[in-house]
Amino acid sequence: MDCEKVGELIRSLRIECGLTQKQLADAMNISDKTVSKWERGLGCPDISLLPELSILLKVNIEKILSGDLNPNELLGGNMRMTQFYVCSECGNIMTSTGNAELSCCGRKLEALVPEKANETHVLQLETIEDEWYIETSHEMTKAHYISFIAFVTGEKMYLVKQYPEWGIHLRLPKMGHGKLYHYCNQHGLFYQII
Repeated sequence: MDCEKVGELIRSLRIECGLTQKQLADAMNISDKTVSKWERGLGCPDISLLPELSILLKVNIEKILSGDLNPNELLGGNMRMTQFYVCSECGNIMTSTGNAELSCCGRKLEALVPEKANETHVLQLETIEDEWYIETSHEMTKAHYISFIAFVTGEKMYLVKQYPEWGIHLRLPKMGHGKLYHYCNQHGLFYQII
């Protein structure tokens, strides 16, 4: 751990949050001289202070320890770059339109890698007026089910959460050409081009 890099990061994040050294120190029940020492690279925060420091500076502990935020390259938010993440513990669904570091239930999440839908994981589509009617014969038990269905174009995403023991019979507005994704809790993420 490079104390100088950590100190520079703490200083820049403190200023970004609009805090003086004294305000940060008071919030953590430490002296402002301690904060000054960190920012000059003459020492690093004690491990017991990192969770509170992380909350106050609005950055994760890992970034504080590395002393670097490594911002992502600006991609313009193209929805076709959407990545899906699902927590294996609680089933929480998250998306990003570029590289992201996400965690849930204390675990780092990896972006799901979509596979082209096969015969056992294909959604049936029918056009009804200005909507797509979507259904599937995929089982929807508590042990094996489709967790969500999402349609993604270059500028829009429409995501519908699904639940075990509910049949899939839903309508999505027709939004041009794109990819229809669905996530099976046993087999992963699949896509179909529409």
